[in-house]
Amino acid sequence: MAGVSLQLDGKVALITGGSRGIGAETVRLFSEAGARVVFTYRQAKEQALALMSQCGGPTRCVALEQELSTPKEGWGAVGAAVKAFGRLDILVANHGVWPSEDVPIELMTEDQWRRTVGVNLDSIFGLTQASVTQMEFQGPPPIGADGIKGHIILISSTAGQRGEALHADYAVTKGALISLTKSLSSELAPRGIRVNCVAPGWVATEMSASTLSDPEVGVKITSAIPVGRVASAREIAGPVLFLCTPLAGFISGEILNVNGGAVLVG
Repeated sequence: MAGVSLQLDGKVALITGGSRGIGAETVRLFSEAGARVVFTYRQAKEQALALMSQCGGPTRCVALEQELSTPKEGWGAVGAAVKAFGRLDILVANHGVWPSEDVPIELMTEDQWRRTVGVNLDSIFGLTQASVTQMEFQGPPPIGADGIKGHIILISSTAGQRGEALHADYAVTKGALISLTKSLSSELAPRGIRVNCVAPGWVATEMSASTLSDPEVGVKITSAIPVGRVASAREIAGPVLFLCTPLAGFISGEILNVNGGAVLVG
C-alpha cells in the first residue's frame, strides 16, 4: 500500500531569506520534496553556498545574493528565479528583520521604522506583484494538473496578531502581512492562485538565540508556551510545505498559527 507523500515535483519555488533558520530548513524540505529552488540571502554567503550544494547544486538549487527592502528589489528576485528555472510556481516570503533591542515608541528612530517597514513589507509588495504577474502569464505547471497556477506563502508572526511591546515596527509589518493574505486570497483564489500565511511563535534560530539563551527571558518565554518549548525551524518549514501541495488545495486566506498554542494564552 502506497503511503501519502508531500511532493512538489516539477515546481519552482522562490524562498526569500533562505540561508539560515526557518528559510534554510524550508529550502531543504522543498528540495527533498522535488522542487527546484531559488533562495535569497543578504550576508551569509558561505552558508548560502553550502546549502545550495547540499540541495543539488545549480541545476536544482540556486543561491541569490539580493537585498530586499524595496518593491523594485522584490521584482528583481522574482526575475532572477524565472531566469534560473524558466517559471515560478511558489513564493515563500520568509525574509525579515526583527531589531532585537527593546525600543519605546517615543525613542524609536525614523530610520529604524523605515528600515523595518522596507524589508518586512515594501519588498513583499514587489515580490507579490511580480509573482502574480509571472504565475498568470505561465499558467498551471505541467505536472499535477489541479488548476492551481501558484502558491504564495507569507510568513507573519504571533506579534502580528497580538502586538509586541517595544517592537512596534516589527509587529506592525507582521500584522500587515496577515491583512495582505486575506486581501490577496479574496482577489486571487478565483484566478487559481492560493495565498496563505504561516505565523510562527518563538523558534530556535540564530536570530533568536541571544534572547532565548538569556537565563531570565528564555525561561519566561518558554513558560508562556503551552507545549513547554520553542519550535525547531523544521517544524515551521513543514506546514509551509503542506500549504503548497495538492492536499491543501482548498485552503485559501488561512493564517496558520505554528506557535505551540502560545497565541491563545498571551
